[in-house]
Amino acid sequence: MNIGALLWLMALQVLGSIISFLILPWLPGPIIGMLLLVFGLVLLGRVPDSLERTAAVLLKYLPLLLVVPASGIVLSHQQLTQDALPIAGALVGSLLVAIPVCGRLLQWLVRRQEAR
Repeated sequence: MNIGALLWLMALQVLGSIISFLILPWLPGPIIGMLLLVFGLVLLGRVPDSLERTAAVLLKYLPLLLVVPASGIVLSHQQLTQDALPIAGALVGSLLVAIPVCGRLLQWLVRRQEAR
């Protein structure tokens, strides 16, 4: 893992949190930081090797992030059952939006890759 790449990721998250606090309080800071990373990579036109290696190491630990939501689900079971219908609607709605968007994005990426 490259410390420089890790520091860049952390700096983008902090910058995103600052932007969220000052300008966009309705959008979480880590999401803004991720968008800044995506825009930066698009402008760069490639993913640096150090960032790719660092991301691969961090992805190994991604399942650990699911422990907190899982415990929240267990502790909030009664509230979740009361709001089951709106939650199910939101999940189905997001699924109906995400599948076509991901499909179109994948088709665009495949065409772009074939053009190279």
